[in-house]
Amino acid sequence: MKIQEFSNELKEKLRLINIKLEDKQIEEFYNYMNLLLEWNERINLTAITEPIEVILKHFVDSATIIKYIEDNKKIVDVGTGAGFPGIPLNIINSKASYTLVDSLNKRINFLNEVINSLQLNNINTIHSRIEDFGRNNKERFDIATSRAVASLNILLEYLLPLVKIGGICICMKGSNVKEEIESASKALEILGGKIEKVEKIILPDSDIERNIVIVKKVKSAPSKYPRKAGMATKEPIL
Repeated sequence: MKIQEFSNELKEKLRLINIKLEDKQIEEFYNYMNLLLEWNERINLTAITEPIEVILKHFVDSATIIKYIEDNKKIVDVGTGAGFPGIPLNIINSKASYTLVDSLNKRINFLNEVINSLQLNNINTIHSRIEDFGRNNKERFDIATSRAVASLNILLEYLLPLVKIGGICICMKGSNVKEEIESASKALEILGGKIEKVEKIILPDSDIERNIVIVKKVKSAPSKYPRKAGMATKEPIL
């Protein structure tokens, strides 16, 4: 896809969710997409390889939470994979600081290539199991976010310990979120979280439904959380 076609497509989709970019940011997104597709031929980063779909399902989808990202806040993106939502958020608002965490080193190598190539600021990567990272970084962040990592009750064990009291977790979920929320009631109680809102959105010019679950941290999680690697999935809080 040529940059002009890319620019028109991205601008129009973002306009529909009230986001406007400068030319430099458009170019950064374009270069990000090309790096993603180039690296994806060597390592498995995404099943989405059509540029039109990358724009909508990765870039625009990530951008749907930008209104929750305030300047000067510390953001952690857990299980970031190929950099979603962290890198798009950084391109749109580099006045916040971002830490991208992933357990697979080859994905971290890709992210570092993107950050260096695009010369992004206020963003760093960490190669770690999230449980290990969580135990060493309790209540360090204002916002924790994650997209397509785990069911809500498991995800909260990863995210809530990382966030300061008064901070929020932004859980990016698909269309079937009601049951997940019901199953997460005990995890919320134990880990010190409270659901503030569930925002249902439809990605622009599509029928793709997403739900953004905003969880506020109201008290500290017990010291044993997060438990050692694998425990959250093996014995989830129910």
